[in-house]
Amino acid sequence: MGERSDILIVGGGLNGPALALAVAGAGLSAHVLDAAPAATLAAPDFDGRAYALALSTRRMLGALGIWDHVSAQAQPIEDIRVSDGRAGEGASPFHLHFDHREIAEGPVGHILEDRYLRAALNEAVAQTQGVTIEHGAEVVAQEVIPGGARVTLADGTTREGRLLVAADGRGSRTVQRAGISRTGWAYGQTSLVAALETELPHNATAHQMFFPEGPLAVLPLTGDRVSIVWTDSTTRADILSGQDEATYLSVLRPRFGSFLGEIRLIGRRYSYPLGLSLANRLVADRLALVGDAAHGIHPLAGQGLNLGLRDVAALAQVLAEACRRGEDIGAIDVLERYRAWRQFDIAMLATATDTINRAFSNANPLLRLGRTLALGAIDAMPGPRRRLMREAAGLTGDLPLLLQGRAI
Repeated sequence: MGERSDILIVGGGLNGPALALAVAGAGLSAHVLDAAPAATLAAPDFDGRAYALALSTRRMLGALGIWDHVSAQAQPIEDIRVSDGRAGEGASPFHLHFDHREIAEGPVGHILEDRYLRAALNEAVAQTQGVTIEHGAEVVAQEVIPGGARVTLADGTTREGRLLVAADGRGSRTVQRAGISRTGWAYGQTSLVAALETELPHNATAHQMFFPEGPLAVLPLTGDRVSIVWTDSTTRADILSGQDEATYLSVLRPRFGSFLGEIRLIGRRYSYPLGLSLANRLVADRLALVGDAAHGIHPLAGQGLNLGLRDVAALAQVLAEACRRGEDIGAIDVLERYRAWRQFDIAMLATATDTINRAFSNANPLLRLGRTLALGAIDAMPGPRRRLMREAAGLTGDLPLLLQGRAI
C-alpha cells in the first residue's frame, strides 16, 4: 500500500503548494510531489525572475497567510502605461494610462520576485498540519484505483490519494499519461527575461510597449530595479541569448528608451519560447488540472500565475464544499463543477492574449494607426478605462472566496 492522502498533487512549483495550503484550511490532507530536489529552494540570491500579482491574487495570498511574509519585498504597481511604438522612435503619444487612484481598492497589483514567493509558500507548507511536500519525487506512472488514484515514483514506491491534481507545468506528464490532448500553436516568438538596474526611479510604474516583433514589458521592482519580459522572434531571440551583456543591451536600448536613464543588467538572463497550449479537458476520472498543466498563454498581460491561482482558488472551494456535504471529492460530478467554473474564464483570457498579440505584433501601417487610435480613445473614456483596470486587478467575474480574501 502506498501512502494515502485526500489530495495528491504532482508539481511543487507555485500552484501545487498553494493548492495544498488552500485545501488544508478546509480540513483536507494534501501531499505534494515535487520532482525538483530540495536544494533548488535554498538559493536566496537575486536571479531576476518576478511575477505580476493581481490585487485579487494578493488577497488570496493574504487569506493563505503568505502575504505578511512577502509584503515587504513586494513593489506596488501604482500606474500602468500601454503604448505602441517602434525601435528608435519611442512610444506613440497616444497611449493608455491606468492610475491606481481611479479605483477604490488601491494598487492594481504588485511585482514580487520568485525567490520570495517560492520560499514563503514552501515554508508555509512545512508548517501546516495535514500538508506534506516530497522533493526529488519523480512520478513515472499513474492509475485510477477504487476510490482514488495511485502514482508510482521513480524509486518504485507508490503514493495514493482520493484525487490526483496535475500542477506540473505546460509539458505535464500527468496530463499526457491521462490521455488528455492539447490544442495550441507556437507563436514563433521567444520571451527574454532579465532584470535591470536603472539610473532614474521607476515611480512604481509598469510599462507595456508593443513592437512589431513582440511586446516589451517593464515591471518595477523594489529599489531602482525593473524586471523585463522582452518578446522577439525566436530566431532573433536565440541569437541574443548567446550574446554578451554589452551586445544584449545595445539591442535592447533602442526599444527600452531613455525614460529610466542608463540601464545595466543584474542577475541571470532567461528565455522562454512562446505558444498557446490548452488542455482539451480540465478534469478526468479522479484527476483535475490547474495552472500551466491546464493552460499556457502568451505572457503579454502578465496573467499566467494569476490565472493558475484562480484555478487553485476555484478547485479548493469546490472540494471544500463537497467535503462538507459528505460527497466524494474525487467523483466526476464534483470535478465537473470546477470545470464549469473555470472553463469560460480560461478560454476568454487565452483568446484575448492571442488576439492582442496578433494585432500588435506586426508592422502593418493601417493596423498600427488603428492600435494607436484605439489606445488613445480608451484613455479618453474613464468608464471603459476603469473597467479594464478592474479586469487587470482580477476583480471581475465570479470570484472564489480566496480571491476575495476570505477563507473557504
